[in-house]
Formats: sequence, structure tokens, C-alpha cells
Amino acid sequence: MKTITIKELEIGLGAPKIIVPIVGKTQAELIDEVKFLQSIDFDVLEWRVDHFTQVDNINAVKQAAKSIADLLPNKPILFTFRTANEGGVKPWPLTSYIQLNKEMACSGLIDLIDVELFIGDDDVKDIIAVAHRNQVFVVASNHDFEKTPSKSDIIYRLRKMQELGADIPKIAVMPQTTDDVLTLLAATTEMNQQYATTPIITMSMAGLGVVSRIAGATFGSAMTFGAAKHASAPGQLDAKQLRSILDTLYQSHS
Repeated sequence: MKTITIKELEIGLGAPKIIVPIVGKTQAELIDEVKFLQSIDFDVLEWRVDHFTQVDNINAVKQAAKSIADLLPNKPILFTFRTANEGGVKPWPLTSYIQLNKEMACSGLIDLIDVELFIGDDDVKDIIAVAHRNQVFVVASNHDFEKTPSKSDIIYRLRKMQELGADIPKIAVMPQTTDDVLTLLAATTEMNQQYATTPIITMSMAGLGVVSRIAGATFGSAMTFGAAKHASAPGQLDAKQLRSILDTLYQSHS
């Protein structure tokens, strides 16, 4: 599997890298969250911009992005508008979603952008092309908050993301049983060993799926999400606790 290096962070090598989301509604709240993160050990910052009340004002979004980047100059920044269909907080027209992502890909203020797989193949490819022209990496994503699809379906979605040009395919699913967690982990292993040409991110959500958030190195998930001030999805562990667990697990791998 090839690795991806962003701001000297090599994704796909060693222990899973920790992504921490910020969810402030205002620029002041975002700056507070980022200042809090300056004392936390993590790898990538995710700005969940669907929480930002001025998300429909591109100048306000860029101003906030600049403030975030200035405070964390050495951390890769992942820009994510999570749609309401996939667990986000704000229903938004697809045209606005596409325009926002393209504008931010061109802004020079972010390092990675999240593009949801199911907005449509042509739109996914279009955003990816704009991002890549601007040296921005793309996380293609899919979230199922109801259930865990079959192993073959999980692998199909991850492979499709890869075929559309994503740098990092990501899937998050909801387990109803421990078998569901095993399905996700088995899909991750098969994808990683047989099909992946890029790092991938997979997780089983909620308390039942926590093992998937810490055992990525074993099964092939290159990144995981930890919470600092606020969690953005069910089952996220505290980032400090997560780093400690990963360090312990990964020492035994090496």
C-alpha cells in the first residue's frame, strides 16, 4: 500500500493517525477549540463546517479557516461539510455543497477535503479534480448510522471511492451485534490486503464498535477519530486516552 505524506505526517505507516474534530458554531468558539487542542497530542484536525452558523458566507468560512490554520500551522487540516443524510447537522442544497467544497479546495487554507460518495459519481469526480489541481488530498466518505452493510458491500463502496480518485476512502457503519463489528473488520482486512492502493479509514460506531477505533493497525485502517472538547460521532474516545492505547498496542506490533 502506498502512503500519503501531508505536512510531514505519513499516513498509512505505523500506528493509526488520530483525527480530532472541531464543531464550533462561531469563529470565537472554533478558536477556543483550536487553542485547547494546542496542548493535545493528535495528528490531523477536522473542521466540521456544517456546525458553523455562517457556512453560507464563503468569506466568513475562509476567515475562520485562516484563523485555524494560523493557530495550528504544522497540522494537516481536513475540511468536512457533513450532509444531513450522513449524520450532519444542516440540510443543504447539493449545489451549495459542491460550490463550498470547490472554493475551499482552491483557497490554499486546507490540506484535505471530505467528499461524500453518494452525492453522485460525476460530482465526486468533479470535486476531486479541483482538489487535486490545488494539491489538496481527498477523503471520500460514507456513513451508515442505521446498520452494518454486508462485507462485500463495504468493500464495494471503498473500492468505488478509490476508483473515483479519492486519496483516502473512508466508511463508518453502525453495529447492532458483535458480528457486525467482525464484518467491518473482515471487510477492512480484505480491502487492505487485496484491493487498496491507498490508505483507508474504517470504523464501527458506538460503544460496541470501539475496538475498531483502536485496532486499525491490525486490520488495516490507517486513521481513527478521537474527541477533544466535543465528539462528532458516537463512540469516539478521548484523544489523550486514544493516543495512550495506540502507543501501547503499536509497541507490541513493532
